Amino acid sequence: MIKKLVFGFALIVATSCGTSRPVIAYTKSKKAPAKAVVKPTQPVAVTKTQTGNTTEPTPANTISTSNSTEVLAATTRVKVTTAMVLEYIEKYKEIAKQDMIDYGIPASITLGQGILESGAGTGPLSIQANNHFGIKCHKEWTGPSINYDDDAEQECFRKYMEPKESYRDHSLFLTSRERYSGLFKLQKDDYKAWAKGLKDAGYATDVAYPTKLIGLIERYQLQKYDAEVLGKVYIPTAVSSVEKNTPATDSNSDLHEVIKGDTLYSISKRYNISVEDLKRKNNIPDFGIAIGQKLIVK
Repeated sequence: MIKKLVFGFALIVATSCGTSRPVIAYTKSKKAPAKAVVKPTQPVAVTKTQTGNTTEPTPANTISTSNSTEVLAATTRVKVTTAMVLEYIEKYKEIAKQDMIDYGIPASITLGQGILESGAGTGPLSIQANNHFGIKCHKEWTGPSINYDDDAEQECFRKYMEPKESYRDHSLFLTSRERYSGLFKLQKDDYKAWAKGLKDAGYATDVAYPTKLIGLIERYQLQKYDAEVLGKVYIPTAVSSVEKNTPATDSNSDLHEVIKGDTLYSISKRYNISVEDLKRKNNIPDFGIAIGQKLIVK
């Protein structure tokens, strides 16, 4: 009897222990593959050199390749970096040198005007129309064109299939007009005389145009391409103090002195200010301005 009781008690204990233990189901989980982390990188501005298929920074002698900025007065004012200008020079220097051989225009002048007029290729006309020199249609132009606000609203500008056509047309423009004939009597490496001659012949109404053009040529040592074409030894020059003597009509000044051909509209576009603000700052009741008048533009 005692044995039966002991056996029964043991059976009850064993049964209760078995039912109270939790049942855990184990499953093997597949480990998800690790995702590759892509870190954004800052674009590195480099310029191309003739070194086979490799791209290397261009040695610039006295030119700093840092990303310092400057404002160029294209059809609209644009801000560019030194690296952007150097890249532009590298891209078009051979075209400018060939045009110097074919037409007698200093490569330094062609490149300098291209940089200034197109904003180193970033200006609206150079992007939309491949027009790197701001050449308007004029009555003899029969090719494609684009309308753009400049000295007046919706003026007609020449449009090209590619920038090379713009460079060639610039050379033809200067060689085919009597008013520029005096330029071709100058020395081919006298970029200062050419810059002043362009202004005197009416290429630009900006009185500071020669100053800006000479400054670009010297800052980026563009005169070395003239020397290469002429077979002369190039000696790097220091940046001229001419850049420090920009007259009050420069786009960085607070004042603009009205010259022949100026309108309130053209002045407003140059300094990125509305005509109404220009009139308000200078207490101009209508649209009348006079040559020699100094206007507040900042």
